[in-house]
Amino acid sequence: MPRPKNQVRRNLLKTIGAGALATTLAGCAPMVASSTKYERAYSRKPWVAPRISMDNVIRSIVGHRPYRPSGFVVRSEQYDDKTVVHNYGHGGGGISLSWGSSALAVRETLGMQPGEVAVIGSGIMGLTSARLLQDAGWKVSIYTRNVARHTTSNVAAGEWGPFSVHDPDVSSAAFKSQLNWAARVAHHAFTNLGGADYGIRWLEGYFMRDTPLDSSEEDGEFADLYPYSAILGPGEHPFASPYARRIVTMQFDPGTLLRRLVEDFQIADGRFVIRNFADRDDVLSLTEPVIFNCTGLGAAKLFDDNELTPAKGQLVFLPPDPAIDYMTFGGGQGQLYMFPRSDVLLLGGTFKLGDYSTHVEDDETARIVSEHQKFFSDFGES
Repeated sequence: MPRPKNQVRRNLLKTIGAGALATTLAGCAPMVASSTKYERAYSRKPWVAPRISMDNVIRSIVGHRPYRPSGFVVRSEQYDDKTVVHNYGHGGGGISLSWGSSALAVRETLGMQPGEVAVIGSGIMGLTSARLLQDAGWKVSIYTRNVARHTTSNVAAGEWGPFSVHDPDVSSAAFKSQLNWAARVAHHAFTNLGGADYGIRWLEGYFMRDTPLDSSEEDGEFADLYPYSAILGPGEHPFASPYARRIVTMQFDPGTLLRRLVEDFQIADGRFVIRNFADRDDVLSLTEPVIFNCTGLGAAKLFDDNELTPAKGQLVFLPPDPAIDYMTFGGGQGQLYMFPRSDVLLLGGTFKLGDYSTHVEDDETARIVSEHQKFFSDFGES
């Protein structure tokens, strides 16, 4: 979990040695290189490189994406007099799919008389399911071990992109159709909430490529949801990679988004109950006749889902940099990304399947920082 900056530095010195650390910290002076040579497609600001330095790391955090190769689960089950509606397993696309997947889940209650309903979990799936149930006339109680700010959703990087959700070689055609529907409903819902109140804004995103892939190969069925999309070749962008795929999409500040959804839920007479569930029988002991299972990774234990596995991610936070108004993906070793959120400048990333460990890995922090430093070291040069 998060560690003080000085402790991170001491651990790095022990872990990777002074020689490696010298490489990691190279270029600690603020990186403010800029370029007016390359045209911006959406923003009217000049290109500026982010200021990335180990000296400026606020903290590193770990989260676990609830991943299923065959895709997320939305279905209902009957247990005697209880109906359980499942809505979990969204991998790295939880926020992106939230309203759409939750709409699919709430659709499972069609034909029922609205009454009392329990939602298990207060992450993005639990909150959006609860809000849609309230809109449909249900009286909702959210049962949760952690308040929203301590959920996996609050550790999310925060960019609309319904990817890292399934293995296309494993998932069925029926699931892919369901994914398409959920993604489009969620996208529409978020465009209705756009603005600072919900922590949503539109930004350019650049995916680094060594080869000139066609944009339709990358975006597939979601291509129409990305305005300003293009493949940029050498001399058309300021990045070190030969090619960059440009999109414009929504970026989220998860903390702001979750706080606002909590407020909306409470204004609509929603109730929070802090409770941890030991097993399925414990869940079924609730008095509500309808229960929504939005427990993410918790569903593996509570409902015996052996396919569900964690995908560990590690994020590095630096102070916010208001000069940066674009996102980057790739461009170095590992699955790198940089997001300029309003609360932090966020660097990632990792995607370690099957890794349940919750500790921050100092060598991962060093890699993420140093790779981003190298990526932006010649920013703007031809």
